[in-house]
Amino acid sequence: MTASPETPRTDRPAAEDRPLFGTLLTAMITVFAEDGSVDLDGTVGVAQQLVDDGCDGLVVCGTTGEYSTMTDEENLSVFRAVKDALGGRVPLLAGTGSNDTEHSRHLSREAEKIGMDGLLIVTPYYNKPTQAGVEAHFRSLADSVDLPIMLYDIPGRTGIPLEPETLISLAAHPNIVAVKDAKADLFAATRVLAETDLLYYSGDDGLTLPWMAIGAAGLIGVTTHVATARYRELVDAVRAGDLATARRINFELEPVVRATMTRAPGAVAAKTILTWQGRLPHPTVRLPHVPLTPAEAALVRADLEGSVLAGTLLETID
Repeated sequence: MTASPETPRTDRPAAEDRPLFGTLLTAMITVFAEDGSVDLDGTVGVAQQLVDDGCDGLVVCGTTGEYSTMTDEENLSVFRAVKDALGGRVPLLAGTGSNDTEHSRHLSREAEKIGMDGLLIVTPYYNKPTQAGVEAHFRSLADSVDLPIMLYDIPGRTGIPLEPETLISLAAHPNIVAVKDAKADLFAATRVLAETDLLYYSGDDGLTLPWMAIGAAGLIGVTTHVATARYRELVDAVRAGDLATARRINFELEPVVRATMTRAPGAVAAKTILTWQGRLPHPTVRLPHVPLTPAEAALVRADLEGSVLAGTLLETID
């Protein structure tokens, strides 16, 4: 990993040129102590380095933050800690989604009180409501707060997609302003982009280039923990119209995405790699996540060693 600069980066897009939530966001991990308790100082340290290395936005307590294994008070304590440390530097989105509308409403209102800049709310999982139910869920939540909301469309985890018609209808709500898409249907998204003002963000690290090519504002990634500065260069190259540079960087990042996103859940792999890099003392996760097995760790290590970026990604590993 390229060392974090001594002073914050100054080459991010100017505020007037940057979409509402930024262009390069990390769905950041929550750091746990070895006993499994929340390590607020460690979590803030990760957040600060991500911003110093090029992120112009963060998602706090999303899926990679293991929010669903944390109590409400733990989630809120992380919101407060990151807000206190980084509020005003970059937009901070609070993950407040749930399959229970009232639970999500409670977390969303509390996040608003804390001063978070926006909410990331996932499609209700497990219940498998109809599209009418999904729309009613999001409208009810959007009516409950005065914060901008990003919808999270990830049917691989929730069991249901957000259909284009549902997104087009929801886009009329003034508080619903963006979508994090992790269903990889670029054709469906093209229709939504053409018919609404919704900001789209790639929710698939490996599809950042094609997503931005059709009009996405940027990426909300997990691999961005591992190669933040390189993703900053990729996003900036696409925004500048330099597709030759963007393609080259995209190829360079492919084995890094493979290491972080395909061998184990992203939270598990990212924490392991950050530990190898000396940025975390240990890769503690909460059940039902478990640490990488030796075989999985060997695959992750081989992926990273096969990258042309290996010299910087693995420079701190013995």
